[in-house]
Amino acid sequence: MPKQDLVSISGSGRQSVARTLLPSVNHFVVVMLENRSFDHMLGFLYAAQGNVSPLSQPFEGLTGNETNPDGKSGQVKVFKILSTDPHPYFMPGANPGEGYLNTNWQLFGTEQAPVPIIPSTNQGFVTNFASTLAWESKQKGRVVPGTTASQIMGMHTPQTLPILSKLASGFAVCDHWYGSAPTETLPNRAFLAMATSQGFVRDASCKIYTAPSVYTLLEKNGKTWSIYGYNAPPLSRGSVADITSAPPGHFGLFADFQKAAQQGTLANYVFLEPAWGSAGNSQHPIDDVSKGEQFLHDIYYALRASPIWQQTLLIITYDEHGGCYDHVSPPDNAVAPDNAAGELNFDFKRFGPRVPTVLVSPLIAAGTVYRAAGPTPFDHTSIPATVEKRFGLASLTRRDAVAPDIGGVLTLAQPRKDDPLSGVKVPTNAARRAAAPGPSHLEQALADSAELLPVSDTPGPGYHHYVPAFRTGKEAVEYARARYRAYDQKLAREEDGNRKV
Repeated sequence: MPKQDLVSISGSGRQSVARTLLPSVNHFVVVMLENRSFDHMLGFLYAAQGNVSPLSQPFEGLTGNETNPDGKSGQVKVFKILSTDPHPYFMPGANPGEGYLNTNWQLFGTEQAPVPIIPSTNQGFVTNFASTLAWESKQKGRVVPGTTASQIMGMHTPQTLPILSKLASGFAVCDHWYGSAPTETLPNRAFLAMATSQGFVRDASCKIYTAPSVYTLLEKNGKTWSIYGYNAPPLSRGSVADITSAPPGHFGLFADFQKAAQQGTLANYVFLEPAWGSAGNSQHPIDDVSKGEQFLHDIYYALRASPIWQQTLLIITYDEHGGCYDHVSPPDNAVAPDNAAGELNFDFKRFGPRVPTVLVSPLIAAGTVYRAAGPTPFDHTSIPATVEKRFGLASLTRRDAVAPDIGGVLTLAQPRKDDPLSGVKVPTNAARRAAAPGPSHLEQALADSAELLPVSDTPGPGYHHYVPAFRTGKEAVEYARARYRAYDQKLAREEDGNRKV
């Protein structure tokens, strides 16, 4: 292990020495889950300790007194989700409002953000959820029976989420990590991959992002990368244009990740995708959150048992808040990544609400609360910024050029041998719910990206492809699998032809 100067962490969780142990990391493993806010998942992490960590660092958590107006002259107070509740792992009971306009409503009480911008009050979550429930309740399988708008103020605790919580308290939690834009899934995932969403703030507006990605940046500089879908081809392969035609060996399933970890052959940068859909483990509302707990457990132990564990930094984050309540006003000092015209007149100078982010490494002190040292907070572009710093790479855009890196969280000269998850049981959920008909939003996105692959249904010149109607999410995923198999076979034939020439 390279010898480096140590970094001390102050009571605020900020690094006080410039140099870090970042050169000790040769493998970054990133898992991005779905649509949960910081308060919803981790707000009560240190409530019993007065929102102070074991290292005496302040923690921006919940006091239990936070409220939101119900739109009827009343207030709804935050409350703890209990494991004895009827449907704790389906909370908040329906999919809250997503996207740019709904986020504005949740933050400012109106779909249009004020001009000039002012700090948000975060007082529109209950009324926005009430509006969402009004139309979702008319659609089969989209609302758990008995759901009310007040349930958006329900928050998980270390008792309901023991895996995520123990990793957060046993290693490091970032309590000021924000979505890159105040909007929905795909633009935020684009920021992670490319440090830009190319001006888009709506999932429906862009199926394929064409900006240069961190994957190509790594490869051009002699570093390795891999993307693993859980049980299907990764959505990133089709939605990030500059890797769609990369050799198939860059892509795999979760079982392939586990094998590579066991063998110590993980790439320098690894991105893990969950299983999409109501039966998946992405933790998207209102999918079963306990399945995501199992996913995180399995990732952690695959890495912990690996011969490269001491050289690995695991980053657990969520793409966006997904309409779930958070009490902290997102900063408005973001740097626009490029000159792309912002959709819906958004200027990309505001961050999205906080999302849970946990950093795991044997070089991290237990009980760390980690924040950026300067005025610019952590957001998803802090991940490519950290990778760029570690391997001496150029920035992708103006956003990751100024994003703070997370290397300072590594402070221990000697790797820890203790296991914060020892004896911790993964929660299980005996409750079941009726699934909505048709594919989920992201199962459909996976099928849409596969549709655009240049594989024709018929041989010979021209391009002909028929897209079937999907009655279930399983059909959409199977369609994507078949398209990628055909595409990989096409790439193999072309490679073989090139070798013969």
